[in-house]
Amino acid sequence: SVPTTLTSMGLSEGFWHHEYWLPPGATWEDMQDSADGHYPQPRDLLLCIPGALLLLLARHVFERTVALPLGRRLGVSDKQKPKVQPNATLERFYTVLGRTPKEGHLVSLAKQSDLSVKEVQVWFRHRRAQDQPTLMKKFCESSWRFVLYLITFFSELALLYDKPWFWDHTLCWLQFPRQPLPPSFGWFYLLQLSFCCSLVASLPFDVKRKDFKQQIIHHMATITLISVSYCANLVRFGLIVMLVHDASDYILELAKMLHYTQQQRPCEVLFIVFSVVFIISRLVLFPLFTYYYFVTQFPLFLISCLINVFLMVLQLLHIFWSYLIIRMMFKIFLHGAERKDARSDTEESDGSEAEEPAKNK
Repeated sequence: SVPTTLTSMGLSEGFWHHEYWLPPGATWEDMQDSADGHYPQPRDLLLCIPGALLLLLARHVFERTVALPLGRRLGVSDKQKPKVQPNATLERFYTVLGRTPKEGHLVSLAKQSDLSVKEVQVWFRHRRAQDQPTLMKKFCESSWRFVLYLITFFSELALLYDKPWFWDHTLCWLQFPRQPLPPSFGWFYLLQLSFCCSLVASLPFDVKRKDFKQQIIHHMATITLISVSYCANLVRFGLIVMLVHDASDYILELAKMLHYTQQQRPCEVLFIVFSVVFIISRLVLFPLFTYYYFVTQFPLFLISCLINVFLMVLQLLHIFWSYLIIRMMFKIFLHGAERKDARSDTEESDGSEAEEPAKNK
């Protein structure tokens, strides 16, 4: 049968057939609310919409009232950007056709604007620099994410440390799906989904990095996994996966904040700590322990296969980011490279087309 909440929403019974969403032998009746406790209901996921909007509002207030004054106090200063002389012809091309004209376009634009090709190149380089995010914007963004990642990670630890199934993952599937959902688990799960949705909504306005496409894939995979696992009552497993993934994020954001305040020695130490935690959590703990128990202990059905696919997508991203981290570590220790973000902002300086990478995830 189909949950009554889903039928009332007009969703097809075929989509919500219990054989797709639950292991063999289980039905939606096993997840009906009773005196024994509350169970996840798909309609709860709608709360992520107002949740994401509230987080975006909270971020705006935090950045203006906390992060901005903190950045100024810590000496975050923006570089003076070159001024661009108004030029309607060049501005129209920049806005409509592209930020980096090819050689043929440069010659044509030079003739139309009565400038030399070199002057047109300089105009476009300075114009691109004007659109790059300021150092203070980066600091504020990292400050907000540091606070959220720090809260979520230690909240997960507080929620899970005394649960026997956290230490013995085989117990995650005990009596599944007849596992009542504690209110704290449900609200935290929806908070995580709201946070992921807010990150997607703010992507066009945040600092754009070279792994922008990978970030989109990561966010969409995460939102899918959280939503599907909630509907199928795989909350225990989901919380463990969240904890493993959140173990390193706040360290990275703090390292970025130190980088933006020119505190390079503490920044370097934190980057090393972040690298070790990231690689251990994403390339060791997640695949060899957390994911291993899901594959070996949980029966296969449609939704579990879908979860497997998205978990594999996440693992491929982990490998990609680990490669960038290791490459940066080699540059730092073997070649004395400047410590910058391995994901890199797509930012230009006056004399180069793009900044070299800096501390990454």
